[in-house]
Amino acid sequence: MEPFRGRAHVSSRTWLLWLCVYSLACLLDTVSTGEDYYQLLGLSKDASTREIRQAFKKLALVMHPDKNPNDESAHEKFLKINRAYEVLKDEELRRKYDKYGERGLQDSQQGGRYESWNFYRYDFGIYDEDLEIITLDWGDFDAAVNSGELWFVNFYFPRCSHCHELAPTWRQFAKEMDGVFRIGAVNCGDNGRLCRSKGVSSYPSLYVFRAGMSAQKYFGDRSKESLVSFAMQFVSSKVTELWEGNIRTEMDRASALGIGWLLTFCTDSGDCLESQTRQKLAGMLEGLVSVGWLDCSVQAELCERLHVTSSFTAYSPPGSSLEQRDHMLLIHSLDVKEIYSEVIQYLPDLESLTQDTFTDKLENQRWLVSFTFGQKNLGSIEYRKLQVLLKEASVKVGQVDCLTESRLCDAFYIQKPSIAVFKDTGVNDFEVYHGKELLYNVVGFAKDSANAHVTTLLPRNFPRNEKEPWLVDFFAPWCPPCRALLPELRKASVQLFGQLKFGTLDCTIHEGLCRTYNIQAYPTTVIFNRSSIHEYEGHHTADGILQFIEDLVNPVVVPLTPDNFDELVRQRRPNETWTVDFYAPWCGPCQALLPEWRRMARMVNGIVKVGTVDCQKYHWFCQQESVRAYPEIRLFPQDSRSRNHYESYNGWHRDAHSLRAWALGSLPRVSVDLNPEDFKQMVLRGRDHWVLDFYAPWCGPCQHFAPEFELLARVLQGTVRAGKLDCQAHGETCQSVGIRAYPTVRFYPYLGSNKRDQGGEYINSRDANTIVAIVRQRLHTLVPQLRGHSGPPKVSVLALGKGFITQPLPGGLSASLVLHEREQILQYY
Repeated sequence: MEPFRGRAHVSSRTWLLWLCVYSLACLLDTVSTGEDYYQLLGLSKDASTREIRQAFKKLALVMHPDKNPNDESAHEKFLKINRAYEVLKDEELRRKYDKYGERGLQDSQQGGRYESWNFYRYDFGIYDEDLEIITLDWGDFDAAVNSGELWFVNFYFPRCSHCHELAPTWRQFAKEMDGVFRIGAVNCGDNGRLCRSKGVSSYPSLYVFRAGMSAQKYFGDRSKESLVSFAMQFVSSKVTELWEGNIRTEMDRASALGIGWLLTFCTDSGDCLESQTRQKLAGMLEGLVSVGWLDCSVQAELCERLHVTSSFTAYSPPGSSLEQRDHMLLIHSLDVKEIYSEVIQYLPDLESLTQDTFTDKLENQRWLVSFTFGQKNLGSIEYRKLQVLLKEASVKVGQVDCLTESRLCDAFYIQKPSIAVFKDTGVNDFEVYHGKELLYNVVGFAKDSANAHVTTLLPRNFPRNEKEPWLVDFFAPWCPPCRALLPELRKASVQLFGQLKFGTLDCTIHEGLCRTYNIQAYPTTVIFNRSSIHEYEGHHTADGILQFIEDLVNPVVVPLTPDNFDELVRQRRPNETWTVDFYAPWCGPCQALLPEWRRMARMVNGIVKVGTVDCQKYHWFCQQESVRAYPEIRLFPQDSRSRNHYESYNGWHRDAHSLRAWALGSLPRVSVDLNPEDFKQMVLRGRDHWVLDFYAPWCGPCQHFAPEFELLARVLQGTVRAGKLDCQAHGETCQSVGIRAYPTVRFYPYLGSNKRDQGGEYINSRDANTIVAIVRQRLHTLVPQLRGHSGPPKVSVLALGKGFITQPLPGGLSASLVLHEREQILQYY
C-alpha cells in the first residue's frame, strides 16, 4: 500500500523539488522497490498464514539453489521468495508492508538466510497438508483452547527427530479423534514466545486443553492406542444404560429439557455401537442429545415390548415414543463422524428472528445472530451447537434469513452470510464477526465481543460530532492484519471502558465514508477527540493502543518547531541531553519508527529529552539543519562545548531498546567500577545502600544489560549507589560471594551496622524498572529496623513481575509485595 500522502497539500512541482533535494531518500526508495511479495508467492492479499507457508514451500522445493546448481541467479531468486515469506508470515511486518511497501521494512533483515533443500522438504510445515490438524499460532491459540471444546495440541520443533517420528501417529490419531477433539499443532520454531508462555521446554510436548481446566500434559508412550486412551479420559459426557427401572424417568427428563435420544439397541444379531463409539458421540453431542444404550440380552422383556428383534441405532426426537419407529431417524452407519453428521442435521434449527420480533427479542439480552441467505452447509449446521457452548456466557443464539427479511438485513448493511453479536444495550450496539467460520473461532469471538465494548459503525452512528472521544478502526475484511487487530481492540476497549469508545468501519461497504477521511491503507486507526484527529501508529496490540492513548494524555515526546528549537535544544541546560527525530509524515520508515520513538521516550523519561521535527511542515528549517534523508535521528549531548554539536544515529536497528542504549550511552556514567578493596571498604563496611552488577567483559548478556544497569543507577541516584565488579579481573572476590552466572545483580542494604553479608540479596531480574521497584520496596522494609526493632529476622520474598528478592526483616516482621494490576501494595504481618 502507498503511504498517506493525501493529507499533504503540496503541488506536484513542490514534490519534485523535495524528491530531488533529498536524493538519498529517493535512492533508497528506488533500491527498495521490487516485485510484489504476494505476486512472488502467487498469493492474494487475503492469504492466511497457512496458505503463505504452503505457497512458499511449493516454490522452495523447486527454486532452491541446491536443486539448481547450474543457475548462477538461483541464490538471488531464492532470497527474494524467502524475504517475501519471512515478511508475510509475521503479522507486524506484513502490516507495515501492506501499508508502506518495502519502505516500511528498511529496519528488518528477514530473509537474508535460508536452510538446505532437505529442511524445506522434510522439516518445514510438518502438518500444513493435514486437514484434521489445525495449526495454531500466537494470534488464535487462546481463543481456540478457551472455546469450550476439547483440544489436544502437539508443540513441536521442526528439527526435532522425535517430532518427526511422532508425525505419522499424530495424523492417524487426528483422523480417529476428529470431531471428538480438536487436534492442534504449534510450531515452536515460529512461535517460541507462545511455547515458552505455555511452559513448553521439550519437544514434542502434548497437552490437553479445555476452558475452565488446567492444561494436562501427556507422558505416556506415543502409540495411537495410548493417545486415544489418554484422550478419552477427558470425554466425561454421560452414556446412560437404559433398563426397565429407569427408561421412563430418563426419557421424561430429556423430553422436559427439549433433548432427544441417540439410542443403540444391542441384541445377538446385527451391529450395535461399541462402548468407545458411544462415548465419543456423547462428547460430540453433549448438551444437544442424550446418548444411551439398551442390552437386550439382559432386558429381553423391555426389548420385546419395544419390538426390537435385531441390533440397530436410532435418534428419537424429544417427546416421541420408542414404540413409534416412524418418528425415529434410523441410522445405518457405525462410523462416528457419519452418525454425528446425520444427527446434527436432524436437530431443530436456530431460533428464527424476523423484522417484527427482532427488537423485542434482543432488548436487554445478549444475542449471537447468524444472518443467512437461504443456504445450508455442514459448517452452518454446526452452529446448532452454539447455544450449548455459549450458555455459560449468557449469550442466546438465533438466525435471520436475509432472503425473507431483506429490510432487516439492509438496515444493518448485511450483504453476505454474516455473524454478529448484539450487546444488551439495544439493536444499534453490535459487532460483526470477520474471522474464520470454524465453530471454535465463532465461540471465541462471541465470548470476547459480548464482554467487550467495540461497535460496528454505520453511517447513522458514526461519531462525527461526539463529545466523547472515539477510536475508529477503518478496515477491510479481506486484510489479515485488519482481522488480527480486531481482538486486540476488544481487549483495549475493556481496559479503557468509560474513557474511550471503540468502533470499526468496514471500508468495503462504506467506501464513501472512508474516502471522506482519506483512508488509503488498511487498517487505519484514528482517534477522534472532538475537533482533534490523531492517527494511530504503533504495534497492533492492546498494550500498544493503551500506550498510544497514554501518550496523547501525557505526551513524553516534545513537538519541536523553528520557534522552540533554539530555546529547548540549542540553549539547553548543561545537564540536559536531547534526542531529535527529523521526519516526514509521508515517509514509510518514519511512520514505522514513530511507535518505537514514543516507546523509547517513555523508557528514558526524566533522563533524556525526546523531540520530533516535522520536515514536511518545516521543510526550510530542516534544509537549514542539513537534513538530507528521513528519518534523521540526532543526539545533542549535555556539557557540550558547542551548542550546535550533535551525533547522528548510524545504528541498523531502530527499535526502542537499541535507541535507548544509544541515548544512554552518551551520558556520563553514574555507576562506579569497584575493585576488591573498594568492595570491602565501601560496600561491606560503608554506610550507603548499594546495588551491584557482577559481570564479565566477554559476556553478551552482560553487554546487553549494561544500559539497563546504568538506567537504574540514574533512577536510584541519591538513594542507592550503583557499582560494577569485573569478575574476569577479580575472580576470587566474585567466587567468594557465590557468583555463578553473569550478569548477577545483588542488593547490599545498610542495616545500621558496619558488618554485612558479603553475598548480599539476590535480585532475579535484568529489567531496570523491575529492579528499581524491588529495591525501593526493600528500602521501605528497612524503616522498622532503623527505628530500633530487634529480634530474629524472618525471610520473605518480594515479587514483582519476573523479579524476586530474598530479604531478612527485623523485629519478627515479614513482608510481601502484592501486585494487583498496576498497584504495588506492601503488607506487613
